[in-house]
Amino acid sequence: MDTRRAGQQLRLIAEVMEVAEANDVAVWLRGGWAMDFFLGEITRDHGDIDWFTWEAGAGKLAAALARSGYEPVAGPPPQQQLDFAKAGLEISVALLSKDEAGRTCVAGGPWAGTLWPEAMPAAAPGRLAGLEASIVSPQGQIEIKRMTPVWVPGMPRRAKDAEDIARLETALSQRGERHA
Repeated sequence: MDTRRAGQQLRLIAEVMEVAEANDVAVWLRGGWAMDFFLGEITRDHGDIDWFTWEAGAGKLAAALARSGYEPVAGPPPQQQLDFAKAGLEISVALLSKDEAGRTCVAGGPWAGTLWPEAMPAAAPGRLAGLEASIVSPQGQIEIKRMTPVWVPGMPRRAKDAEDIARLETALSQRGERHA
């Protein structure tokens, strides 16, 4: 495991949380870092840092990140996700909205209105390396990792997702929590 890179990513996680809080924008870690914060340990190398935020605060968050040295990078439609880089590291911020029934859904882009798992976005905060972060619930993570290849035709199942699902299910079982 690249501990130097992980340390740099943890510093960016802390910085994004500070920027979001200072601008009154809610953010939740998602993906591998959300899993690691739930487990309380770094389990593998991470290619990027994935976040969720509500679409209503996305512009304010993007402007604040730009003032903090984050450079926008091309990615999915900006109504769906905002991507940034800083110090050679990437973050992505997927945008959430609510449908007419109050359910959490994809804010924009080709999947606008598609529902996210019911267990999203909030969960008890995760903790890692002296940091506390809001995370997507482990149940929501499991569903996302299982369903992404179904939701995105042509996307292959990844070994790391299967390993992450197994880690999360084991941790939930050990805690006596339901996982599926």
